[in-house]
Amino acid sequence: MANPKTVKVFEDLEAYTGFCKEYGYKVRPEHLYNKSSRIWRLYSQRYLAGKPVRNMWEIDGQKYEKRKYYRRR
Repeated sequence: MANPKTVKVFEDLEAYTGFCKEYGYKVRPEHLYNKSSRIWRLYSQRYLAGKPVRNMWEIDGQKYEKRKYYRRR
């Protein structure tokens, strides 16, 4: 039988990784439970509370489109 604390850590890591992939943030397992990490704070304080979180996939896509436009000239 597994230690419940160990199971909780792996469940939290899986949820944090899913959040990072969904919203386009870098996945860094060492930031798990690190309150000085900006991405961990976004996940724990905003996402889990049901507050809106910026989707970096959309923001990076917009930046890419602008850069792509200037390259064509």
